[in-house]
Amino acid sequence: MQLTLLGTGCPVVSLERYGPAQLIRTPDAAVLVDCGSGVTQRLVAAGCPGKLLDAVLLTHLHSDHLVDLYQLIISSWHQGRERPQRIFGPKGTRRYVEGLMALWEPERRQRIAHEARPSTIGLEVEVTEISDGWAERFGSLRATGFAVNHRPVEHAFGFAFESGGRKLVLSGDTRPCPALEAQAKGADLLVNEVFIHREMPVIAGVRSAETVANVGAYHTLSTEVGKMAQRAGAKRLALTHFVPPACDREALLAEVRADYGGPVIIGEDLMRFDLTAETLTYGQATLSLPS
Repeated sequence: MQLTLLGTGCPVVSLERYGPAQLIRTPDAAVLVDCGSGVTQRLVAAGCPGKLLDAVLLTHLHSDHLVDLYQLIISSWHQGRERPQRIFGPKGTRRYVEGLMALWEPERRQRIAHEARPSTIGLEVEVTEISDGWAERFGSLRATGFAVNHRPVEHAFGFAFESGGRKLVLSGDTRPCPALEAQAKGADLLVNEVFIHREMPVIAGVRSAETVANVGAYHTLSTEVGKMAQRAGAKRLALTHFVPPACDREALLAEVRADYGGPVIIGEDLMRFDLTAETLTYGQATLSLPS
């Protein structure tokens, strides 16, 4: 089982960190979690264009996690996709996808007529709304969705993936919560969002003290993520969804390592973890992944 961090950013525009998205692959499955800005480019760079996806899972319906969903549908069709795109997400996903497809229907109708491609099946979507405890198998990959605490967002999920005796847990957007801790217990890799509050100063006209407090309140603070991973006994911890995306990596690493005894990885776009081979690949470098 392999995980590629396609986008490790947040709503703040960054040239280094694209919008939130992760790709999970086994020899017989490819599953995308979230559709942040730039996801279609990152999928191609990771060697898995959208036409190959077996499923798209959405953690929640915040714009930074699904803004490129329509681009994914269109680009997958251009790549020759030969089956509908299967989309799984929280309550409200069907309404969102139907509205999205309706919004672009005139443009899509014109494309179909003018481009004269062999098939339109790749433009079809199949939506399944999930609830706490949802589970589905994609080939040898078993996916489980669990409710997390991203309130005031009412329906938000983390996902656990199991294959070949390995377990991967993605936090989604959440403050520390018992459900995430329970899922992460003994996981081979926990991939958790992080809010670096010391690097979010008040800026007149941009964000107030209330803004910083409110945003931090429904994310996992950098002072909390290591403690939570330690309590859960996760074997490894990788950080993603960096708020802000430009941060002092060394200071963040030291902060989290003070609370967590296992390996800590500061995630980067297109970083790949192979949980079967226990390796981490980034650029031209491949390292053994200690447990």
